[in-house]
Amino acid sequence: MRVSLPDKLYYSIGEVAEAFKVNASLIRFWEKEFDVIQPKKNAKGNRKFTPNDIKNLELIYHLVKERGFTLEGAKTHLKEERHKTLTNFEIIRKLELIKNELNNIKNQL
Repeated sequence: MRVSLPDKLYYSIGEVAEAFKVNASLIRFWEKEFDVIQPKKNAKGNRKFTPNDIKNLELIYHLVKERGFTLEGAKTHLKEERHKTLTNFEIIRKLELIKNELNNIKNQL
């Protein structure tokens, strides 16, 4: 899944949930479950996610929702094979972008 967010320093939880097409409660739950997601909180307790948090959320979304991992399986997979997973995930994202471009060219012909 390709998440399209504008270039900003911080994103609200509503923007993140809308981009991933999930409920905000799921984002909050993943924040508690996975240590790699560390949003900043202001005085009122509102969460502000950095672009690095968004990348980690994309990886978690890919493992849990697209590949069907359980939460425990995703945690162990991230701990044991993080570099390999990141490399494969980046390759998949680039191939999906290329596929979309080729489909756009095909539709224009």
